[in-house]
Amino acid sequence: MIPRRPSGRAAAADRLVRADRTRTFPPLPPRPGARGLFAESWWGSAWLDALETTALDSARLARGRTYARDGHVDTINVTPGRILATVRDSRPRPYSAEIRLRTLSDHQWDGLLDTVAAEPDQLAALLAKKLPRTLAEGDVRLLPGPGDLVPRCSCPDHGRPCKHAAALCFQVARLLDADPFVLLLMRGRGERELLDALSRRNTALTAGEARTRTPDGTAPPASSSDAADPAPSGPSGHPGATGEDPAAAVPGTPAPRPVLARAALADRHRPALPPPLPAPPQPGRPHVLPEVDGLPFDPATLELLAADAAARAHACITAAPDPGGRPAPTGPFPELPPWEDAVRLAATAHPTAGLTSATRTLYRDLAAATGRTPTDVARSVAAWRQGGPEGLALLHTTWNPPAGDFDRARSALRAADLPALRPHHNHLTDPARGIQLRFGHDHRWYPYESEPATEDWWPAGPADPDPVGALTTLLAR
Repeated sequence: MIPRRPSGRAAAADRLVRADRTRTFPPLPPRPGARGLFAESWWGSAWLDALETTALDSARLARGRTYARDGHVDTINVTPGRILATVRDSRPRPYSAEIRLRTLSDHQWDGLLDTVAAEPDQLAALLAKKLPRTLAEGDVRLLPGPGDLVPRCSCPDHGRPCKHAAALCFQVARLLDADPFVLLLMRGRGERELLDALSRRNTALTAGEARTRTPDGTAPPASSSDAADPAPSGPSGHPGATGEDPAAAVPGTPAPRPVLARAALADRHRPALPPPLPAPPQPGRPHVLPEVDGLPFDPATLELLAADAAARAHACITAAPDPGGRPAPTGPFPELPPWEDAVRLAATAHPTAGLTSATRTLYRDLAAATGRTPTDVARSVAAWRQGGPEGLALLHTTWNPPAGDFDRARSALRAADLPALRPHHNHLTDPARGIQLRFGHDHRWYPYESEPATEDWWPAGPADPDPVGALTTLLAR
C-alpha cells in the first residue's frame, strides 16, 4: 500500500516545526579579563555543574574555559539532543565539538506542558527569559544531571570532555543565561512549538471553565447549603453581579464594545522603517571548516565560494544608493562567461602572487575542469590581478588603437631615454630584453616580461596610465 502524501497545509506545518527545532547562534564575543562565575543565572550554573561533576581532568576544563572566554568557539547550532560548533586552537583548521543530551519523551512533554498551563506564573517567567526553579526541578527534570552530557570531538584527545568540548559547554551556559528556551530545544521542542501547545491547553482550560458556569454567568454552588443562600446583589440590583467582569461592577465604567473584524484588520498608517545600518568597512571572512572525512563537498571550495559571496555582497551594499535615491542601472559585478568567472574566483581567493600548495591544487583542479593547462590558468590569474576583465582580454587578443595616445607614448619613452620598443598592433616590444607594454582599451599600459627570444609573455606588475612609469617599473624588476 502506497502511503498517502501529507496535504499542503500539513506539509507546511511540518516544515515550520522542523525549522523551529533548529537554532544557530553567531560566535559569542570574547570576555577578556572575566573572572569568577562563568554563568550568570542559576540554571546556567547548574548546566556547568553537570559538566564539572563528571569531568575527569580539571586542567582540560580550565583550558576550555579559557578558550570560551577568548572567543575560540565559532557558530553554535542547537537541535534536539545535540549541540554542535567548531572550536579553534593553534591548528589552522578548527575541530568539530559536539554535546549530546537525551530528549524528553512525548509523555514527559505532556506532563511538563500541563504543569506550565496550570501555573500562569511559570509561563510568564519563561516569556521573561527566566527558568522557574519549580519547573526545572519538578517531576520532569529539565537540567542535566551528572553524566547526562555526552561530549564528542574530532580532535585526537580522548578526554571526557576535551578542552574543545568543554569550551562549547561554557559558551552554551551563556546562551542559557540569555534564553532558557535553548534548554527546552535541547530537550526536544522549539519555542514556537511550545507556545502554540500552551495556547491550545489554555484555550481548553478556559472552555472547560466556561462549561461549568450557569446560564446567568455565575459559577454553580459548591454544596446544597451554598445553594440555599441567596446570591448577593451587585450595584445594579441583579443577583450574581459579583460573578461578572470586575470592570462592569464599577459604577460609571462602560462595558467593552465589540469591534468588527474588517475594522480590526483594516490598513493603518505605520511609521517608516528605521534607516539601514551603515556598511562595514570590510567584507566578513567565512569560518574555516574543520577537516572531517566523508563530507559530501570540498571544504576549501566551500570556503572559497563563501568568501567570494561575502565580498560581492559587501560591494553591492557599498554601491547601493542612499534611501530614496535613484537605483543604479547595473550592479557592481557584470555578467561573466564561465571561464572568466572561474579566473576571477581563483584570482580573488588567493590575492598573493606566490604559488603555494593550495594555489597549485586550485589551478590544477580548475585546469582539469576547463580543459586547459595549469600554466594557462596561472597566466590568466596573473592577468586578472593585473587589470581585471581588461587585463584578461589583453592576454589573448590584440587590437589596433587609433592615432593619439599610442603614438605619443613612443615619443615619451624616447624623451625619457628609455629603450626603444617596436610597435605591433597595441604592443610595444623589446624582444632582446624580454619586455613589452600592451595598450588597453581603458587607456592604460600593461607591462609584460618574457625570457629573451622565447615569446613566453607573462603579466608583470600593475597597469599604469603612464607608459614611462609602466616601463620604468618593468625595467627595475
